[in-house]
Amino acid sequence: MTDANTPPSRGRILVVDDQRNMRATTALLLRAEQYTVFEAATGEEALAHLAGGSMDLLLTDLKMEPMDGLTLLRRALEVAPRLQVIMMTAFGSIESAVEAMRLGAYDYVTKPFKESELRYRVERALERARLLRDVDNLATDFNQRHGLSALVGRSAAMRDLTTRLMRVAQSDATVLIQGESGTGKELVARALHAHSRRKGRSFVPVNCAAISETLLESELFGHAKGAFTGAVKARRGLFEEADGGTLFIDEVTETSPTFQSKLLRALQEGEVRRVGESTALRVDVRTVAATNRDIELEVREKRFRQDLYYRLNVVTLRVPPLRERLEDVPALAEHFLERANARSPNPKRLSASAVTHLMGYTFPGNVRELENLVEQAAALAEGDELLPEDFPLRQARLAPVQETSSVSPLDGQALSGGGASTGPTLAQVVEEAERRAIAQSLERHGVDLARVADELGVSSTTLWRKMKRLNLRPPSEASRE
Repeated sequence: MTDANTPPSRGRILVVDDQRNMRATTALLLRAEQYTVFEAATGEEALAHLAGGSMDLLLTDLKMEPMDGLTLLRRALEVAPRLQVIMMTAFGSIESAVEAMRLGAYDYVTKPFKESELRYRVERALERARLLRDVDNLATDFNQRHGLSALVGRSAAMRDLTTRLMRVAQSDATVLIQGESGTGKELVARALHAHSRRKGRSFVPVNCAAISETLLESELFGHAKGAFTGAVKARRGLFEEADGGTLFIDEVTETSPTFQSKLLRALQEGEVRRVGESTALRVDVRTVAATNRDIELEVREKRFRQDLYYRLNVVTLRVPPLRERLEDVPALAEHFLERANARSPNPKRLSASAVTHLMGYTFPGNVRELENLVEQAAALAEGDELLPEDFPLRQARLAPVQETSSVSPLDGQALSGGGASTGPTLAQVVEEAERRAIAQSLERHGVDLARVADELGVSSTTLWRKMKRLNLRPPSEASRE
């Protein structure tokens, strides 16, 4: 049992050396520094330790029998890719050092070594291990909050978007995201970053519409001390902050042609020059831009540089407005209500009539408007169930969702607690959403039911059964009657 007064371990280290005295002396030195130290006399014994528990650092001799240090290094990194390794040898040479580093060793020390030198190298290696753990934790958290799971919706439009997103995420291609205000363009940009090779580095957003033209250049490129009034010290720009990661330039069409030319140069050359400085700085940045305007019209009207448009438009992702994917409204509403309930002591639930009410609206403010409506309803509604009157809609509604005779009268009783239903049941709402999605896909693909099934994400058998139940047929067949 650990004494309560014992200082916590500063790291877990495995010392491997076939010379018992050297191994014991090294372990004793490290234990005195409050490290948790394990010992192994052979490579096989060391691998058994690594398989049985997590280690932060492997400190191994190079010349051992029957498994030498380089072989142990290779096999250890297969078991624990994040493991830090320091090689020790009395037969030090530049060739063995280079080979060890090439295979993934963090550092290299030649015996006999000074105690201070070993302590310094071990401390540096463990600091790197801690930083990598922090990066992994941040990347995991970022992916949970901003990965594909955050892009709620199973409509054909959203499946097309996520398919294209995953195809381009692993590349460093510049991406242009187009979509109306409130559709979630930044969420798409964050999902791109979360699924990219740069996910362990920074995601840096900037909204060009929220920053004045005079400050935007300084914000993106940085400035030197004294470059302008108020520049009391040098400042890194967002390009530098995003080095190694992703820079998200939102509302890029809100910038002037003068600024656009400077942005174009930064993207072409991969370097930036701080305001007031003459020396350029190299940056490694994946650029994602977004706009809610018709950018091709902006180019034709000479308000946006054509060469910058071509530079940004390597891959385009279009985020559909909510009115084009109303079948996603129930899932989105439930998602936003779940988030609101997590912050409230009085959780609410959506009624079927409220879902029907929302699905008959065109949402000019898109997903953002739906989110605000749900949060407002959750905060102000008096009862535990959110009803249509809890969602005041500010625009003419669409044609009401029609009830269908295929729904059992018992569905309404089950959902409303046995009393008279105040509107279509949830089953009816879902059925109408299915009818609408299948009908739209049939309009696009006609008798090619295989493509319809693929687009809707169902099997051909399931599609056939749903069409039969909903009395739907391809347009070409219906026209022959």
